[in-house]
Amino acid sequence: MSVPEFGIYVPQMVSEYQPLLDLAKTAERTGFTNFWLFDHLWSPGLPEHPALEAWTAATALLAGTTTLRVGALVLCNNFRHPVVLGRMATSLDVISGGRLEFGLGSGSIPGEHQQTGLPWGSAGERAERLGEALEIITSMFARERTSFEGKHYQVSDIANVPGPIQRPRPPIHIGGTGPKYTLPLVARYADVWNVPTYGLRGRRRSAELLDAECARIDRDPASIRRSHQAILAIAENERKLPEVQARARQHYGAEAFALDEGYVGTPAMVVDRLAEHAGQGIDSVIFMTGAKQAAATMELFAAEVRPHLPG
Repeated sequence: MSVPEFGIYVPQMVSEYQPLLDLAKTAERTGFTNFWLFDHLWSPGLPEHPALEAWTAATALLAGTTTLRVGALVLCNNFRHPVVLGRMATSLDVISGGRLEFGLGSGSIPGEHQQTGLPWGSAGERAERLGEALEIITSMFARERTSFEGKHYQVSDIANVPGPIQRPRPPIHIGGTGPKYTLPLVARYADVWNVPTYGLRGRRRSAELLDAECARIDRDPASIRRSHQAILAIAENERKLPEVQARARQHYGAEAFALDEGYVGTPAMVVDRLAEHAGQGIDSVIFMTGAKQAAATMELFAAEVRPHLPG
């Protein structure tokens, strides 16, 4: 039974950069492999709340750390032209010494598109754009020159020099469980398939569908690493457990967070839940927690959970 690697997802809802950098350094010091941000133009549902832009923040965090891997789950394809994004990703991989995690999706909030005049469209249209963007970006990661003629994007003899540090490329993460649009893109382009919180309850069925999609295009499903996002809230002891559970329900009680599938409890309870999932083919667990609790949660995980995991 192998233990997955661990990442931490901390929405960058902060008004200053230093607290976010402090959290990233805490993640690095306490043994987390990667640090994840959201990619929205403002805090979802809270546009008046301070928040930092994802790509700028990720660049600064990679410059301010030495071993931590950083990315967004996931970047919104509609915000940046794929050639520009391919160049940005390649440059940041070079600058960081090969520590970029590259997540890309089709967009999730219509309002931020409508308010800014960015294209939205149907799920099918967004998936088409995302597929074409992935075709362009994967080519840019692999080749010095890229040309592509599609429905949504047309590029001619685009240079990408120097190429990325990571070979064959920075890992491409695609999140979601939609069988019609998302899983075919995962099968064709992803190095890592991420199951978001809303897909946790049905992840076994989704995994079967992904395996079938891989078989359809003759790709080995084992070549795609599996990760999932889940809420992490640790109580120091049994006495503090009700308080931590109540706070988790207050912040993450919505159905989409699948709190019952997350990691909420004492250190011993979290160890048991991780051991339960370790044999289910999970390569990486990305814990979700709020910025206010993140530092204490990472410290407690490193001190009281990780030492009790096998391997």
